[in-house]
Amino acid sequence: MIGRLAAVVLLSGMGLTAQPGLVEGRVDSPVRVIIYEDLQCPDCANFRVMLDGKILPKYGDKAAFLHRDFPLAKHAWARRAAVAARFFAARDAQLALEYRRHTMATIAQTSAANFDERLAAFARAHGVDPKDAVAALENPEYAAAVEKDFQEGVARGVAHTPTVFVNGTPFVETFTFEEICRGLDQAIAEAN
Repeated sequence: MIGRLAAVVLLSGMGLTAQPGLVEGRVDSPVRVIIYEDLQCPDCANFRVMLDGKILPKYGDKAAFLHRDFPLAKHAWARRAAVAARFFAARDAQLALEYRRHTMATIAQTSAANFDERLAAFARAHGVDPKDAVAALENPEYAAAVEKDFQEGVARGVAHTPTVFVNGTPFVETFTFEEICRGLDQAIAEAN
């Protein structure tokens, strides 16, 4: 999809990253923005708003934005949300992205107690069998993919979310639009 200047694809074995994943922006760009996010993290939700409202409109045609799951242990349902996101990604990359947006936008209304109910409601509203979505929470392949992202993040020194690497330069937890723009501008200049 090219709407909002960003393509959304699910990479699988394209050699563009260490592993397949959800990507927005220019998939073939040498400028790689790897986003370690926790779907229950308020700072990640704030970054998602910045990404959609400012970063993708400005840089979506110049950089690839790769999403990685990094559910923090302190968040009761973050890992389940990451597994659910993998379920939707297996169906459709755009749906997976919509699920990520929706989940982060509704953090305050979601709890460990009502997570399955809210997941089922999202699935139903998007034409997906809610029983399949809830059952996917027990899928070992989805759980392993989330764990692989998490361990990759740990190996890179990630401890807080969001942690965003712009061609290797980290931006951690709370950073401004101007700060990340400087990083993106520098990476784009170096790539050219």
